[in-house]
Formats: sequence, C-alpha cells, structure tokens
Amino acid sequence: MERSKLAATPEPPYYAVVFTSERTTEDPAGYAAMADAMEALASKQPGYLGIESARGPDGVGITVSYWATMEAIRAWKAVAEHAAAQRLGRERWYGAYELRVCRVERAYGFRR
Repeated sequence: MERSKLAATPEPPYYAVVFTSERTTEDPAGYAAMADAMEALASKQPGYLGIESARGPDGVGITVSYWATMEAIRAWKAVAEHAAAQRLGRERWYGAYELRVCRVERAYGFRR
C-alpha cells in the first residue's frame, strides 16, 4: 500500500501553521529547491509533527505544518536558514502571503 501524503498527527491538542501564498513566476527552480530544503530542515526540529502542501495552477498554495507546541513554532521561526528563506520569499517568490497559527482541538479522518 502506498504511504499517505497526509501528515500523521497525534491526538489533539497540537498546533497547525497555515501558510497561504500567491507565487510569482520568478525562479521556479530556486523556489522548489528552497521548499524542499525547508521541509527537510523543519522535519529535524524538536516538536515538528508533519506537513501537507498543495499549489493550484493559478499560483495559490497552502502549506500546513503541524507542531507539538507554540514553543516549537517560535523556535522554528528563529532558525537562521528559515529566516533567510522567508526574506527570499518576500523579495522573489511571493506576491502575497498570509500566515495563521491555530490550535487543533479535534481531529478525525478516514484511511482506506
């Protein structure tokens, strides 16, 4: 059976960081490489639980990363390589973005 592309999160409560963005057309290869690097780096951070991401043909994307605590989210925000990627995102890769931090109180799903 193929491994699910959905994040395997624990029982709530935990936190979700929802990053919604509009991509520019600039430097798609650089963006893809940085996105892969940030996902790999995030996965090594204490409190990281997983990630889900999708982008439509219109350039609008949503990435949700899951974290055990607010402290883990704050620590991720402070990682130097992440801060550099954020700067490049504002300068080059995003026309606009919104970031929302949520506490997950209840979760359920279905897997065949």
